[in-house]
Amino acid sequence: MESLAQFLPDAIPLWAAILVVFSSFFTGAITAAFGLGGGLALLAVMSAVFPAAAVVPVHGAAQAGANAGRFYLQRREVVWPIVLWFSLGGLIGAGFGGRLAVETPVWLLRGGVGAFVIWSLWGPKLKGFAPGKATYFTVGVVTGFLTMFFSATGPIVAAMLSATALGRLNIVATHAAAMVIQHIMKITAFGLLGFAYGEWAWLLGAILISGFAGTYMGTHYLRAMPEETFRKGFRFILTAVAVYLLAAALLEIRTG
Repeated sequence: MESLAQFLPDAIPLWAAILVVFSSFFTGAITAAFGLGGGLALLAVMSAVFPAAAVVPVHGAAQAGANAGRFYLQRREVVWPIVLWFSLGGLIGAGFGGRLAVETPVWLLRGGVGAFVIWSLWGPKLKGFAPGKATYFTVGVVTGFLTMFFSATGPIVAAMLSATALGRLNIVATHAAAMVIQHIMKITAFGLLGFAYGEWAWLLGAILISGFAGTYMGTHYLRAMPEETFRKGFRFILTAVAVYLLAAALLEIRTG
């Protein structure tokens, strides 16, 4: 066990690394079965066991790899004009959000992630997007900014695409392409701001391999599970993790 620990960042115990790697498998399966949701689940797990300042940059790198595989398989279905306008907005949003994210207190990052998870699961669904260049650009700015804090903005992007007249394959492929670009922007921003990705290279590699295996298995097996049963269990577990994060943030405020 000690031989494995030497490949991990100093702040990460071996049990936490193993938990995240196994979680990457199951969250990859969730995304394969339902199109999205796995990234949010993985974010919640990482937020519970990783140092707060590392959660968003490491999650972004993991999600860039996870979405890249889906993008490659569906690349012929991508609607590139949407991705272009979304990415231009995302570049602006990430630029503003990056500096604020590294200066945000630990309790606010943890509490913010917990609140975002709760809102994504139980809050009102976003609707009313009018398809067009201005909408794609604006959503890019907003999610580019938010992703520097909360990382898993996929549900907002999916809501934007659901308002279009695109077919299912186009929506899934365009969503994957948009998220790959957004996560790459985030990785670049945090790298320029000094985050040491090199220390996380081995763990990120294990997370990506596990996530790909989960995606493969999920495609073949999870679709056979009753969707309603699975969704109820998923929402319950994710809600419990989010409540833990909110409680941890409150505890840090009181003890800090």
